[in-house]
Amino acid sequence: MSQVSMKQLLEAGVHFGHQTRRWNPKMAPYIFTERNGIYIIDLQKTVGLIDKAYNFVRELTDAGEKILFVGTKKQAQEAIKKQAERCGAYYVNHRWLGGTLTNFETISKRIKKLHEINVMEEDGTFDVLPKKEVLNLKAERDRLEKYLGGIKGMTEMPGAMFIVDPKKERIAIAEAKNLGIPVIAIVDTNCDPDEVDYLIPGNDDAIRAVNLLTETIANAILEGNQGAQGQAESTESVEESVASTEEETTTSEE
Repeated sequence: MSQVSMKQLLEAGVHFGHQTRRWNPKMAPYIFTERNGIYIIDLQKTVGLIDKAYNFVRELTDAGEKILFVGTKKQAQEAIKKQAERCGAYYVNHRWLGGTLTNFETISKRIKKLHEINVMEEDGTFDVLPKKEVLNLKAERDRLEKYLGGIKGMTEMPGAMFIVDPKKERIAIAEAKNLGIPVIAIVDTNCDPDEVDYLIPGNDDAIRAVNLLTETIANAILEGNQGAQGQAESTESVEESVASTEEETTTSEE
């Protein structure tokens, strides 16, 4: 059974591509037809590729890997934040800072600064500092939270990256490729599918379409996390059983 039905995709407008004059010929295999100067995406292919991406993400998270969501265009910002927080993924939904992955050591220092400012407020340091300095620190914290808040818990490279609009997020994709991080993306008719490892042909401009596809990837993460949790609990149970058996054996020998 498919993760998303054809009806859901149609209702969300996932099939609407860009104007025919704004297209990438490499997307031709994923285009069904042209209507009133707009390319219509072949949703039968989209359904199959959603399932492929879903299975990849589920298996990756089942193995304990984390996913990084990236979508900085206005239509994607809310969905990226909401769904990433729902499934426990990292996210960037405002400007991608160059070097976020390839120069993570520097980014980590800025994240550390964000944590330090938060601690200063919590431990009462703000109460003894000059008002102007406190205002400056709060402004710096707000700026850091805006750009780095979604990755402040990231201590190592993600197992994969999910992107809305690879054309806009080309710097993020370049960094992922440089580090060998697989890319899953919603790819519209004006994008280059060759830049993506797991493409989902679809409308990356309509909020409903972005919401539906982002939610689906988040569901894959949640399903994978359940598997990982079950595996961890099973391992813990086996270890407890072994320990109990060893204890019983030792007692009987005595």
